[in-house]
Formats: sequence, structure tokens, C-alpha cells
Amino acid sequence: MGFEELLEQVGGFGPFQLRNVALLALPRVLLPLHFLLPIFLAAVPAHRCALPGAPANFSHQDAWLEAHLPREPDGTLSSCLRFAYPQALLNTTLDEGQSRGELEDEPATVPCSQGWEYDRSEFSSTIATEWDLVCGQKGLNKAASTFFFTGVLVGAVAFGYLSDRFGRRRLLLVAYVSTLVLGLASAASVSYVMFAITRTLTGSALAGFTIIVMPLELEWLDVEHRTVAGVLSSTFWTGGVMLLALVGYLIRDWRWLLLAVTLPCAPGILSLWWVPESARWLLTQGGVEEAHRYLLHCARLNGRPVGEDNLSQEAVSKVAARERVVRRPSYLDLFRTQQLRHISLCCMVVWFGVNFSYYGLSLDVSGLGLNIYQTQLLFGMVELPSKLLVYLSVRHAGRRLTQAGTLLGTSLALGTRLLMSSDMKSWSTTLAVIGKAFSEAAFTTAYLFTSELYPTVLRQTGMGLTALVGRLGGSLAPLVALLDGVWLLLPKLVYGGIALLAACTALLLPETRQAQLPETIQDVERKRAPTSLQEEEMPMKQVQN
Repeated sequence: MGFEELLEQVGGFGPFQLRNVALLALPRVLLPLHFLLPIFLAAVPAHRCALPGAPANFSHQDAWLEAHLPREPDGTLSSCLRFAYPQALLNTTLDEGQSRGELEDEPATVPCSQGWEYDRSEFSSTIATEWDLVCGQKGLNKAASTFFFTGVLVGAVAFGYLSDRFGRRRLLLVAYVSTLVLGLASAASVSYVMFAITRTLTGSALAGFTIIVMPLELEWLDVEHRTVAGVLSSTFWTGGVMLLALVGYLIRDWRWLLLAVTLPCAPGILSLWWVPESARWLLTQGGVEEAHRYLLHCARLNGRPVGEDNLSQEAVSKVAARERVVRRPSYLDLFRTQQLRHISLCCMVVWFGVNFSYYGLSLDVSGLGLNIYQTQLLFGMVELPSKLLVYLSVRHAGRRLTQAGTLLGTSLALGTRLLMSSDMKSWSTTLAVIGKAFSEAAFTTAYLFTSELYPTVLRQTGMGLTALVGRLGGSLAPLVALLDGVWLLLPKLVYGGIALLAACTALLLPETRQAQLPETIQDVERKRAPTSLQEEEMPMKQVQN
């Protein structure tokens, strides 16, 4: 008997599993609230050099401003430079028919030495206005997102390893408490350095949610219902994306905004009282008594007539003896055997491409002809039909083709957008929305697919490794946006090219549709790359009689 048979006795999908999905919905909602927060937190409003005696109305560009600020090539007043000496007012110094060039050489300009004045009609405060992260310091503004995702990268490694060793539920508590404490510290930051450090550590804490939640759900589900539960769970992320648009619209101060997306961790900590530990993991660690207790509880909630007689602790012990892990898992185990090494290398490329393209699209909400709140809401709404696409596709086309197809769709949308001229804004917006839908579909598939590829003994470790590489892509995505200074279309070209590479790599992974979750490394090694559709649909795990 294997764990799948135990799960069949107590119910592989019922009230117990639905309650588990509901209890783990909060981390799913919190993740986009933090991951996409820089859209509002680090927004850069219109600004210009602070000038003594400037008119009170920021938007009133009169002759006085014309005398103090040079114009950019596009005709707008400069945001980063001012004249070294105020120029004479045009209407009193230039004779009719004369140009400024006829009276003098190009006037000297200097950087803003007295700070900046910001248009506060849309944002009362952001980190850009708080610490003047504009002009020569704008790289620090983008770097804040990079620091955050670097923290997520490091946290993914730590949580992946520790949750395989000490359990999913304990590490989920650590993630909740750490996120709450560090989020409050970030909101109270008194300097950019303090903010960067606390946000990096917050990213490390949030990595626990990305690593633990999906496997903890899947390990209590049977094969038949993994897809629907996985897609249902991912819709909570979409809810968080749309909720961020509302919260950002209602709260315009970055400190209060950060506080608003952090405080929900408090009820999340309380909800862990009802979240069960993974019985699969407990059995691999020899926790027979606790696993038996959870299995009986699952049977009661699911209305299954299972008791101590027909689900004895001795029967559970036999399953534990078959699946128990003697040696502690390590990241090296992901590369020791041929099939796991192949899976790990391919997943690393896929996750890098998924994260890189997703955050490249998600964090760039400018130039679409909509305000920042409308764009964020639209990007969230378009994710809903992408979930339906994933649900139908993974059931009929399989995980591998869905993963490759969604990444290819992202790449094509980005590539086609390169061909759009500046006056075709509506078409550019449409392609950006389509690309966002495909990138979200790729993200949803990646979580489900990767969780099914790794065995229980290494599932969290494998998710930690792939999430590490993925967050590396997420941390580089904001910095790639700075390449528009080299060539305006270069960032989109890079995002699309990486997505295309990831799509091709996804085709090298084995299919997991209708496959039982592998429990041990041997289960994975028995399954070789399929050579026909019939082999493709064979279960990864061969249950021993």
C-alpha cells in the first residue's frame, strides 16, 4: 500500500481539502500585494528642480518657469536640470521676429542643487519623493525592487530546504511572523538604506509563501483533482492583483500603503491553528502517529466511514516504512541522478523565463494610454480568463505543452509589440494585455507542473531551487527596464527573447498529466522521458503490490 491508497480511503477531495485551500488563500492574496507593490510604492510623479520663489501651482508653466528651466527635445520642461542663471523673460527681452539663439549661445544648465518639487495630485508620498530617487538617483528607485526580489531568491533557498527538514506548517508560521515584523519595520523606515534592508528581508520571509503553499495543498489531493484545486488556488493571486489596484487608489501615502498590505498577516497567523501538516511529508520523516491523526481527521470531515479498525496505525506504519527517508534531503540530491538532474536544469530555465517576462510586463504600466490604477485593474482582470485557459489546457493538452505554449504566447505578444509604431497606442495596449494574460498563464502552470515533477522527499527543496532562479529573473526584470536608455525597444526584445528560450526548454520536461505524485527519488528515476503518447500518460509513480 502507498500513500495514494491511504488518501483514497480518507477522501482525496472533499470538505477537508476545500477548507485547506481556503485557509491557504490569504498567503496567495498577500504575495501580489507585496510583489507588485513597487508600481505604487516607487511611483515617480512629475517633478522639477526646486526653485526659490516658484509659483504655488505646480502645473502652471508660465514665463517664470520658462526663464529658469530648459526644455527637453520633446518640448517639455526639464525634470532634472535648471539654468545656471535665470534667463530673461521672453516677452520682455526678445524683439519681435528674433530667436533666443540670435541673442546668445546655448545657456548653461546645472543639475538640481536644492532638491525637487513634486506633483502630489496623484501620490501624496512615494519612496521616490521621500528620498529624491529621481534623475541621477533613479537607479536606486529601480534597485529597491531588485533588492526585494534578491531577498525572495535567498528566502526560497532557505525555506525550500528547511520546510523539507522541519515541516511545511512550522515554516509557514515563520514566514507569517517574519513578514509581519519586517513589513512594519519597512513602513517605519527613516532612510533609504533602512528601507532597502528591511524590504530585502521581507522578500526573504515572503518566499516562504511561494514555496510552501502550493505543495501543502497538492500533497493532500488525489490525482484527479490536483488541476482544479491548483488553478482555483491561483485565482487568489489574481484577486490580490486587482485588490492592489483598489488599495493603491484609496491609499496614496507609501507608508500607510505598506502597512495596509502587511497587517493581514496577523489573522493569517491565527488561521494556522486549522492548517494541517502534510501527511505525505510526515510519513517520509517517520511521523506515523501524527500522520495517522491527520488522516482520521480528514476522513471525518470528508464523511468517510474510516476509523481505527480499518485505518490502523500499523497500516500507516507500513506505508511510512516504505517511504521513510533515512538521509536528510539536500540541494545536491537534485543533481545526483540523471532524471532529477534533467528536470532541475530545465525547470531552472523555465522559471527564470516565467518570472523575468511576468515582472517585466507587470511592473511596466506606463505608455498604455491608461492611468496607473486602470492599468493595474486591467492587468488583474485579464488574469481570470487565463486561469480558465490553463485549466482546460492542462487537462487536455497536458502540462508540458501548456507551459511551452503560454511562454510562446508571451514571447509573440512582446515581439509583435516591437513592430507597433508610437501612434498605434491602442494596438500596443492590446498586445501588452495579451502578453500579460499569457505570462500569468505560464506562471500558474509553472507552479502546478513543478510541484508534480519532484518527489515528496525533495518537493520543497526542488521548489526552492526553481524559485531561487525564478526570483533571480524577477530581480533582474526591473533593471532591464533601464536599457531603454540604450535603445527604447531593447527591454521588450530581451523580455520576449528570454520567454522564447524558456518555451523551448519546457518541451524537454516529462509530462505529468494523470500521474501520481512521486514519493521517492526512485519513483522519479523509473520514469524516463516519454517516447510516445501512451508512455506520456503512464503514471510517474509505480505503486508496488
